[in-house]
Amino acid sequence: MYPGTWAQQTPEKIALVMAGSGRSLTYRELDERSLRLAHHLQDIGLQPGDVVTIVSDNTPEAYEVYWAAVRSGLYVTFVNNHLSTDEMAYIVENSGAKALVISARVPAARALAFAGETMAFGGSAEELRAEGYADYETVLAGASAEPLADQPRGEDMLYSSGTTGRPKGIKRSMTGLQVDDPGGDGIAEVASQLYGFSQDVVYLSPAPVYHAAPLKYGAAVHTLGGTLVMMERFDAQGFLEAVQRFGITHTQVVPTMFVRMLKLPAEVRAAYDLSSLQCVIHAAAPCPVDVKRRMIEWFGPIIMEYYASTEAMGGTFIDSATWLEHPGSVGKPMLGPVHIVGEDGRELGAGEVGTIYFERPEGRTFSYHNDPAKTAEAFHPTEDWTTVGDLGYVDEEGYLFLTDRKAFMIISGGVNIYPQEIEDVYSLHEAVSDIAVIGVPDEEMGERVVAFVEPAPDAVPGPELAEELRTYARERIAHYKVPKEFIFSDDLPRTPTGKMVKGKLKARYDEMRDLAHA
Repeated sequence: MYPGTWAQQTPEKIALVMAGSGRSLTYRELDERSLRLAHHLQDIGLQPGDVVTIVSDNTPEAYEVYWAAVRSGLYVTFVNNHLSTDEMAYIVENSGAKALVISARVPAARALAFAGETMAFGGSAEELRAEGYADYETVLAGASAEPLADQPRGEDMLYSSGTTGRPKGIKRSMTGLQVDDPGGDGIAEVASQLYGFSQDVVYLSPAPVYHAAPLKYGAAVHTLGGTLVMMERFDAQGFLEAVQRFGITHTQVVPTMFVRMLKLPAEVRAAYDLSSLQCVIHAAAPCPVDVKRRMIEWFGPIIMEYYASTEAMGGTFIDSATWLEHPGSVGKPMLGPVHIVGEDGRELGAGEVGTIYFERPEGRTFSYHNDPAKTAEAFHPTEDWTTVGDLGYVDEEGYLFLTDRKAFMIISGGVNIYPQEIEDVYSLHEAVSDIAVIGVPDEEMGERVVAFVEPAPDAVPGPELAEELRTYARERIAHYKVPKEFIFSDDLPRTPTGKMVKGKLKARYDEMRDLAHA
């Protein structure tokens, strides 16, 4: 199923509404507008397998472009709208895009130079034409609304967040199905079976639409005929207000959103009626144990967690009741058996930390676009297993626990240190708004532990706070894990989906060191 299915059955039902502005699309409108854009893309020469790229804020047009591509057999690439123009240009060029759609509200996107078809929405038509962009609304008005004779199901080709290097396009093979064939939307099947998504779902999406989970879970809502409520951007109190106002039944968040909600004043948290919530899903990053336990106490045992990746070659799942019995776990496999592998490529035993691999599901494959070397690194040298480079272990009962990204692990004095464990210690500290731990070169130990800290608004950065944080950690973790340095910063480079861009922090530290020695 897809929006066209529901345009026939429930044409005036709201398919998408913006939580802030109230802008909305009915299923009839979403179907017709995506159909018109699909016709236009065909008219300008795009063929199945070609790529259309979009740079957008959270807005209804994002899903018009998505469904136009998916009903045309195209790949659709969403670009992080927080990137610089040069960073955006790299992805647009690397993707091989034949058409580019942008939101005029993203200044960096308006500066892109692109040789193919360009369209823009959200701005003055005259100004956009002067900048070389066709006006999106004019394009749609001039395109056919006749049914398409053939609607091969397209795919997304999303790019990794680039937390440790250049973003990589994750390209999966096409299914060969028509857009309305059963089984075409795997996320919709999972959401229905695990989380109870149906035609009655009212799903709140608080995260940027360019990220995999918000994009594809929103599309799953449309596949199943529910209503998608999108926040323009996340803020903790606004999230609670949206749940109450729209009668939200399901939502998906990242752990940093939990932390921000928990740090709201108690009277604010108590002021909203959250009784409509049936399921709160979280993923994208490991959740500190104390944070999740407090969220379950507040929201009830409706919090579900999965561990997966954009590559979609494996995943795990755990519900609240099971998590309370196995705190810190991300569950058991729901897609492909899991294997923990050591540096020598051999499988490790229970409790031993190594690289997490999943057996590749039959018939599924992917590649990193234009990067065969990176693709090869993702596969085990002798088994049909894949990895995204995360580290973890499996306990005696088969539950998976994450430790950190392999690229983030610190080796100090020959001992492995996982920054996530240290960061979790501070997750609810009243003086810490955000924290990131990295390893930096050390002549004696190889690496030493350094913490970048964004202080809470009423905290005073300086030696006294550093000593308070150091003492706090010593009471909770081994002394060799306690940060040797605390660097206070007003802004840490975390993506809107909750991932810390540690490569930028390492570069920032190097600049500080060079200035100190200048």
